[in-house]
Parts: sequence; structure tokens; C-alpha cells
Amino acid sequence: MLLHITFIILSFLSTVFGVLYYQPEAVHLSYGDNIHDIVVTWSTRNDTKESLVEYGIGGFVLQVKGNSTLFIDGGVEKQRQYIHRVWLKNLNPDSRYIYRCGSHYGWSNVFYMKTAPKDSINWSPQIVLFGDMGNENAQSLSRLQEETERGLYDAAIHVGDFAYDMHTDDARVGDEFMRQIESVAAYIPYMTVPGNHEERYNFSNYRARFTMPGDSEGLWYSFNLGPVHFVAIETEAYYFMNYGIKQVVKQYEWLEKDLQEANKPEARNQRPWIVTFGHRPMYCSNANADDCTNHQSLIRVGLPFLNWFGLEDLFFKHKVDLEIWAHEHSYERMWPMYNFQVYNGSYEEPYKNYKAPVHIVTGSAGCKEGREKFIPKPPNWSAFRSSDYGYTRMKIFNKTHIYLEQVSDDKDGAVLDRVWLVKEKPWPLYADVSTE
Repeated sequence: MLLHITFIILSFLSTVFGVLYYQPEAVHLSYGDNIHDIVVTWSTRNDTKESLVEYGIGGFVLQVKGNSTLFIDGGVEKQRQYIHRVWLKNLNPDSRYIYRCGSHYGWSNVFYMKTAPKDSINWSPQIVLFGDMGNENAQSLSRLQEETERGLYDAAIHVGDFAYDMHTDDARVGDEFMRQIESVAAYIPYMTVPGNHEERYNFSNYRARFTMPGDSEGLWYSFNLGPVHFVAIETEAYYFMNYGIKQVVKQYEWLEKDLQEANKPEARNQRPWIVTFGHRPMYCSNANADDCTNHQSLIRVGLPFLNWFGLEDLFFKHKVDLEIWAHEHSYERMWPMYNFQVYNGSYEEPYKNYKAPVHIVTGSAGCKEGREKFIPKPPNWSAFRSSDYGYTRMKIFNKTHIYLEQVSDDKDGAVLDRVWLVKEKPWPLYADVSTE
């Protein structure tokens, strides 16, 4: 009886005065200015007046303050929430920290994270890569959660398309998705780029919720992890012209400068691998009308009619090793290729001393739109294809070897595809073709 009366009183107060929600949710990590700095991001419904992270190796011996920003969704209800960010700098290398975030009004659960070793260049991290995961039919998520908690991964890269879609139902779908991925993203850095499903309200749900390096609000950026220079790119500006041609130009200019820096002898000798990731692929052999099924993909050749600011020539010029894509709800590995031509290292060992970038599409984590079919006969540049739900693991062994494998969630975690990228020199020996 007492519980019933209490419920009635609380329901009345909620209706008349509104309820204050101070409890942190959607906790996730990302890299800061370097991999030894970690950013903790979370949200609360109401303003807590403070953003705190308590952390330490043996207990909550340290506390850092951050800041919060008000995010107002673009939907009819103009739903409001506060996004909190705290930067943890100068963490001890190769250490296991526990942490919690929140304020004196309420704290999150206790999470833990493992920091990178001091000698990060000679580190051999393992990364999980995937795209196109919704909060409905997110088939791979439970396996990703289990493997993250077992310590299998050092970082995750989500290559666009979240929740399907974060703005839906006045952003409640986005809220639910961020809560769902917490069991991955609160333990390892969860690095992201936007996809086509994030474009509503000028990508505001994406830009508000995630914290990525650089000053582009997570649209494009780069970071170094082990002997790899990772470059995140935004593909959507090529398709949503109302979003702005200026974005294409701005990103292209930034990319050119970033890749030039990564190719300076000192940088490339330290980190010989350059890996890019962006949502929409240049190449695919799916049976649909998406841009990558056309010969003149906008990402590949540039803006319509003008053919300006295409990325294939830029990536070839700067000797990018591996290009990771999503968007197609399938997995596809290409032979080393440029301009639809295959440039294998050799017949016996196509991925050893390859002569053009390697493309992989990994967009099959699971969403309500289902799987993608392929055209019956694969093109000569397509090496392996699968429509199984799953994700890609990457193990960066050293400066000469990277291992990738595709996991099928449909087949209870079986590995469907394996490939080693091997090169004997920091700069891959690309084919002598004109990029003019």
C-alpha cells in the first residue's frame, strides 16, 4: 500500500514539476590529442553544473573536471540533454585504470580501461572494425560486447551509420543506441566517422554525441596507433550538396596536408602504414544502385560533372596502404587496385609488396535494413565476398605485417576470410601509372 501511494505521489510530481535526471548514461571513450590521452564522454538529461571523472590504478584517487554543452535535437519536441566531456591526460602507459563519471548528483557504473604502452610505435594493437549497426537487429553487438570485456580489443572503429537513425523519435533511438554500445565504448576507445544515416539536422546528433580528435567535430581527423597512421574521412559532403561543397574542399585540403606530413621520411619510417576509413566505398559489387556500383563513384573521382577533389588519385599519390569502408551491408575484400585495374604484388602472393591500395568493405554489423546481395558474377578486382552479419578484426603485428580477418556472427564467430598485408619497405612499391 505504501509503495502504491509513493508511486502516485512521484507520478504527480513528475507531471506537475517535471523530473530531474542527473544520472550519467551513454558513457564512451575516445582518443584525445594522442593515444595516451583519453576523453570520457557521457550525457545527462539535466544540467549537473559539473562534469567529473574519478579514476586511478588502485582506486578513485584522482579527479578531473571537464565541461558540458547543451544539445537540442532538431525534432518537433526539441529534446534537450547535456553532453559532458572530460580529458584524462598524461595517463601512465600500459596500465589498467578504473573510472566513473558524473557529478555529486549521481555517478555512473564503475568502468575500466587499459592504456597504450610507452613505446607505442612498436606496439601491436588489435582493433575491431565495422559499420552500419543499428539498435534494431544489431546482431553482432552481443559478440562484440563479450569480446571487448574479454580484453580482445584495444580500440573499435565504427565506420558510419549508427542506430538507424539517431534522430528518430525525437532522438530517443539515438539515446537507446548510445546506451547499447556502452558495454563496448566505455572500455575501449570507440572511434567513429559519420555515414549517410547521420545527415539529418546537419549531422547534429553525430557531432554532439561523439568526441573525436581535431577541430572538425569528428567529421575528419587522424591519429597514430602503433606503427599505423589512421585517417578518418567524411564521405557524405560529396552527396548532400546542401550540406556544402565547401566541406568537400576543406576536407580535401586538410587531407592533402595530413598525408604529406605522414609521408615525410621520419614519419613514414616510424609509422609505415597509412590506413584510411570512411563510410561510402569507392568500389563494391553489390546488386543495388548505390554510388559504388557505378564506374564513376563520387568518392573516387570527385564532385559531379567537375571531377574535382576525388580521393582515389590523392590516396594513390600518397601511397595509402589500406582503405576501410562500410555502407554496403556485406563484407568484400578487393585485390590491390587502382582505377579498376588490379596491381597484385605477385600471382602467388598478391598482398605482399602490393602495387596499389587494398580496399575492404565491412558494413555488416547488423541493422533493420537487412543484408545486401551481390551481383552473380564477381568482377575481376573482387577477391572475397560475404553477406553474413559480422565484423572485421585487425592485428597490427609490426612495421611490415598487418593481419585482417572477417568474423561471421551468423556462423557463431567463425572466421570466413583471412589476409596478410606484407611490405618490405615503408612506402609501398606502387605501380608506375599516371594520376594526372
